[in-house]
Amino acid sequence: MQITDLAEEQQILPVLRLGFRPFFLAGALFSMVALVLWGAMLSGYITFQPYGGGLWWHIHEMLFGFGCAIVAGFLLTAIQNWTGIRGVSGSSLLGLFLLWLAGRVVLLLPTLLNDYVIILIDLSFLPAVAYILGKPLFKIKQYRNLFFVPILVLFTVANIEMHLAKLGLVNMTVSQAAYASVILMAVLMSVMAGRVVPMFTANGTKTAKVLPLPWLEKLATGSLAIITALLLLQPLFTVPAFVFGSLFLLSGICQAIRWFRWKPWITLGVPLLWSIHGAIFFIWVGLFTVGMSYFIEVPFVSHLWHLITVGGMGGLILAMISRVSLGHTGRTLQQPKAMFWGFLSIFIAAIIRVIGPIFWMQYYITFINLSIVFWLIAFGLFAYHYAPMLFKPRVDGRPG
Repeated sequence: MQITDLAEEQQILPVLRLGFRPFFLAGALFSMVALVLWGAMLSGYITFQPYGGGLWWHIHEMLFGFGCAIVAGFLLTAIQNWTGIRGVSGSSLLGLFLLWLAGRVVLLLPTLLNDYVIILIDLSFLPAVAYILGKPLFKIKQYRNLFFVPILVLFTVANIEMHLAKLGLVNMTVSQAAYASVILMAVLMSVMAGRVVPMFTANGTKTAKVLPLPWLEKLATGSLAIITALLLLQPLFTVPAFVFGSLFLLSGICQAIRWFRWKPWITLGVPLLWSIHGAIFFIWVGLFTVGMSYFIEVPFVSHLWHLITVGGMGGLILAMISRVSLGHTGRTLQQPKAMFWGFLSIFIAAIIRVIGPIFWMQYYITFINLSIVFWLIAFGLFAYHYAPMLFKPRVDGRPG
């Protein structure tokens, strides 16, 4: 079904015509602001305390402020393609965006409201997205994509646990709650990659599509799902370290096998493709090294997680929003030339963030700040080149 109500479309500001427009741009800009503030806090340039303190706020906002904004934008855009029903737009989309923005503001300025009001505002965004996403899927009984609704519910559970851990009301640390959120994000990335990367690679390189191996897909993503479940259930019981380590290693190996089957080396001439494959590389390497840390004494394990968050999550988000924004604004899949350096910068940011502090701990803050600079380059290039596209109507005259 085609969405063709152009008369109604023209009454809506272009930036509010489909979910990817406000959420991709605002998510990218917010990640830059959040990291500048985090770097300034670490370096002692500013002394104000956001809700939860600097570290809690940094972890929470990169996952639920930045990451979930992009997830929302992607899903609110994809639902229109999946169902043929017009996606949320106009005042409804604006209201949803303002709900997300309100969460960012109250966490940054916690003295404005009572703690429990702040928590309620922050928690309300993802259930609202889940409702908007689930309604048309139920209506046309498209249960294959209904999978994303419980994913959003689980993100909400993880968010609740982060707040409860901060308040000391649950038997888990803030880091444990954050790790659950990171792996849940990895589940989403794994599912998405399995669905689109073989097709993108085949189309972009004019080669045959690599057919999935069902057992490999189930192991690669299923092991991540089990890790997520065990991490979310940590307040109820203790899981032996070797169980986590084995599952991380299993998932890392399966993700690596899948990545090699997709032949990433044939994409080196296509930045919109090698950027995706590069991010997946960081995901499986991150999963594998975190898994090894359960069996080998590794100092500064928290740094290893940034392989998954900066290189994997950050890299895949940058690659996908660059591609999706082109396609859904009616443009050819040819990124602005400068984005080559943006894609490269996000991977440099990940390498610096992980390797620098591990080997030169005395320069810990310097390496974090340098990593932040490369993140700013990556997402700054996206914002600079894509903002004009996101604020203008589609070039092909179609809705969206």
